[in-house]
Amino acid sequence: MSKTYPIHHITLTVNDVKANTEWFQNVFGPADLVEREFDDFSRTRMTWPNLDDLRIAVMSHNAADRTSKFNPMQPGLDHLGFECKTPEEVREWATRLDGLGYVHGPVEDVPYAVTVTARTPDDIAIEFFFPK
Repeated sequence: MSKTYPIHHITLTVNDVKANTEWFQNVFGPADLVEREFDDFSRTRMTWPNLDDLRIAVMSHNAADRTSKFNPMQPGLDHLGFECKTPEEVREWATRLDGLGYVHGPVEDVPYAVTVTARTPDDIAIEFFFPK
C-alpha cells in the first residue's frame, strides 16, 4: 500500500480519567468531550476542533493496578510528539506550561530539532517538537 493515513485518535490508559482530562484541556484548551462509563472501564474522548480535530482519549480500567504509573522503559508507548511549525512555537508551549504550573524539561535546541517535554499526571511524556 503506497498511501499513508493521518492518525485519527490516540487513546491512553491512565489511573485517573478526570485528572488527565483536566490536564490535556489545560494544555490544549477546552475540548468537546464524549464521556462513557462501562462495567469494567471508563473513557473520555476529547476533540479540539480548533486544532485540526485533534482527538485524544483517556481511559481507566477498573481492574488496573492504581499504584503504578506509566513507565517508558517497558514495551509500549514512549511518548507523544506534537509537531510545531517554528522554534518559537516550541518556546510558546514552554511558556504556556509554565503559566499552568506544569513541570517540564528545558527547551532543547539540538541539531535535528527544537523540543520541550512535559508529563501528564500519569507520567506520560508529551513533547512539542519542531523538526529542523
